[in-house]
Amino acid sequence: MALKHAVLAALSAEPGSGYELSKRFDASVANFWTASAQQVYRELDRLESDGLVRARTVRQQKRPDKRVFRITGEGDRELTDFIRAPNRPTVIRDDLLVKVASLSEANAADVSLAVRERVETSRQKLAMYENLREVLLGGVTEQRFLADGPGRPGFGPFLALKRGIAFERGNVRWAREVLGLLG
Repeated sequence: MALKHAVLAALSAEPGSGYELSKRFDASVANFWTASAQQVYRELDRLESDGLVRARTVRQQKRPDKRVFRITGEGDRELTDFIRAPNRPTVIRDDLLVKVASLSEANAADVSLAVRERVETSRQKLAMYENLREVLLGGVTEQRFLADGPGRPGFGPFLALKRGIAFERGNVRWAREVLGLLG
């Protein structure tokens, strides 16, 4: 997957400025695809030059003008082609797994520390995702939210967020098991 597909997916629900898109991007796809605000802005410029998004300038009082981007028909086709393309198998590239794979008596304390750090990072991300979950639900139950199906605004990001939550819960569970075995 290229960053362009993640940006197109974030823009597919509604137009937005680079700043708004960056914030929306953080809230909707950050659990599976990370990008800095600068990367998002550069990608928007590329997408615009490729005709996949179009920008219009919005004048603002007491602030600089902003450019609001929307996906074009060509951008919709690109996103549809991406969705229809075969999925590639997931590959785990995780430096912590390399550290655990090199575990020995000599480095067990260092590996254990790295695993404890991962637990803390995963707990923090999980807390952030759980807060975001509540925001996306907007006061309704998950069952009610999901019952509305794909027509509901935020449905896709919510499903992706559920995967992020499950991923971080899995990280915590695995790390606790490793720490239990390391003593």
